[in-house]
Amino acid sequence: MTGTIDALAAPTLKHVRDLWWDDTFTEFLVETLRPRPGNLILDVGCGEGQAEVSIGRRQVSQVRLFGVDLVPAKAAAALQEARSHNQRVSIAVADVVRLPFRNASFDATFCVGVLQYVANVSDAVKEIARVTAPGRRVVIVEPDNAGRYFFSSVPSGGLALQAAGRFFAALAEARDDVTHAAVGPRVPSLLDACRIEPVDVRVFPVSQVQLGAPPEDVWTARRARVEAAMVAPAPGAVSAAGTAFLTALDAYRRDASLAGSSFVEIQNTMLFATVGQKPASAR
Repeated sequence: MTGTIDALAAPTLKHVRDLWWDDTFTEFLVETLRPRPGNLILDVGCGEGQAEVSIGRRQVSQVRLFGVDLVPAKAAAALQEARSHNQRVSIAVADVVRLPFRNASFDATFCVGVLQYVANVSDAVKEIARVTAPGRRVVIVEPDNAGRYFFSSVPSGGLALQAAGRFFAALAEARDDVTHAAVGPRVPSLLDACRIEPVDVRVFPVSQVQLGAPPEDVWTARRARVEAAMVAPAPGAVSAAGTAFLTALDAYRRDASLAGSSFVEIQNTMLFATVGQKPASAR
């Protein structure tokens, strides 16, 4: 699996969900969710409908997808996207820690790249377990953002990465954002605590290789997040970290340009896909 990831533009993978989600990943979901005719499947944190459209294209007979997202605009976009592809889905606005469904409402439940943003991950997994019917599957896919690999052939690349880490940390603290960087590898134990038996864990690498100096749009994207945060009223720590990050980026851009065709930048991280089975005797 390859796609655009950039630790100098964002601290997590969620912003590029639509880019790394490919046919192989869709086939994995369909295989592990085990949809059957008449099944109702829940997508927790559906975003703008990538899963609904991708799974719908597999034309699994008489399966209905239900997606929920915390952000109303994303839920609306997901519904519009699904309808544009003539997909039979339902979309609602809901919080993963307070799902508006009865116990055992769904024949399978899946969640991709959402728990990394949830303050109380245990409560979220409990809700996912609660709404899944006995004897059915739960699939949770999360990254290990703490384990991201970054290599640059020029030393200023490493300095820019350090500056990015300080900036994103300051921004998260200012916004009171709680993220769980390494939630992916923790999912099996979280499921087990909710009486969902982990039956498989698969690892999907997400990587990006840049040979030669990056084009202008790469540097523009890297600056955009910093500049947007600094335009809005921001605490001093964010402004200071942002200014330092921009200075480091400028130095990195200059060195990469000077290196020309000899420049290389490699990034890689992992998605951990955990498959769980709810016991047939569970309630």
